[in-house]
Amino acid sequence: MTTADVAEQAPPGIAVTAAPGVAFTYRYAFRLPSTSISASQEAHATACEKLGIARCRITGMRYRLLGENNIEAMLSFKLDPTIAREFGKNAIAQVTTAKGALVDAEITGTDAGAAIDRLTTQRSRASDELRRIDGELAKPKLTASERAELQRQRAEIVQNISATDDSRAEQRESLATTPMTFNYESGKAIRGFDASAPLSSALDTGIGSVQITIAVVLGAIAIFGPPGLLLLLGWLAWRRFRPRRRPAAAKLDGVE
Repeated sequence: MTTADVAEQAPPGIAVTAAPGVAFTYRYAFRLPSTSISASQEAHATACEKLGIARCRITGMRYRLLGENNIEAMLSFKLDPTIAREFGKNAIAQVTTAKGALVDAEITGTDAGAAIDRLTTQRSRASDELRRIDGELAKPKLTASERAELQRQRAEIVQNISATDDSRAEQRESLATTPMTFNYESGKAIRGFDASAPLSSALDTGIGSVQITIAVVLGAIAIFGPPGLLLLLGWLAWRRFRPRRRPAAAKLDGVE
């Protein structure tokens, strides 16, 4: 493919500066010849390793041989958000060079910045309440029941503050790293007959033909079945309850 073709296949990207405070997740799906999947997966892993663990880390990998020239694979990363968009473009360029294609791209975002602000406000309010309770506990002449209730409230607030801190740390982590997942499947970039696996291709074609035939038959049954059934039941009812001529009357008619 030409450079223009590669550019047309490049996925839409969102720069960090265009959406500050939003944590993005990238998912790409590629279709390649079965003989190219392993090499492309390795090339993508190598590209990540060259960036260093501070900017790119491999977090998961899968390679499954499902049948004759039928392979599925996956590779997942955590990237520096500032390079995620370019990393995806380079990955697509590599797949295109390997006679593959991007078949699906998805970018989802979470407003982590707003979540952090909300959690910070919650923590501030909880800290104010904690100081108030500590002030109450410092007062002399509290009854045992009053002190116990204040201590219970204090423990609950401390627990809530800890949970808020954990949630805020998770949101900050989501802004610091961008998850990216590559899914690979074997096949031609444009569906067609695979000469390198004639049995599988013929079987796939046959199965597809059978599925279409069954769908047409079921559709015809769904459309014409109910009216036909009603007609059949009506005919049977007519046969069962229609007036019958008496034999004697039939003989008299014959004599005349």
